[in-house]
Amino acid sequence: MKKIFLIVIFLIGFLVNAQTSKELVGKWQLVKWTKKGKEKNIQEYYKTDQVYQVFKENGDFESLVGDETHKAKWKLSKDNTELTIILVMMPVKFSVDYFDANKRIITTPQMGTFEYKKVTE
Repeated sequence: MKKIFLIVIFLIGFLVNAQTSKELVGKWQLVKWTKKGKEKNIQEYYKTDQVYQVFKENGDFESLVGDETHKAKWKLSKDNTELTIILVMMPVKFSVDYFDANKRIITTPQMGTFEYKKVTE
């Protein structure tokens, strides 16, 4: 009985941490931004609350801010701890603080911590 319990706990832990590039594919909306411990006003900074990141299966990436679209490439490290967005030969690296099928939290020292929710189109 103990062995079955341990196996179940192990499998649950594995499933919770088993985020993959496939789960990242889709459209994500910025819902919270924190920098140096203070929450930033998304509407005020971006002049809209329609701030999205779109990840495509082929590694293409789009940043959508209101009516503006910026194209780039993306990759997720094999251990799922680092997300890299490559903008015109300049990689921007984010540490992945939390990631599941519906919520993602990433951090970069320069810009702070960003929380996204997955949206359906």
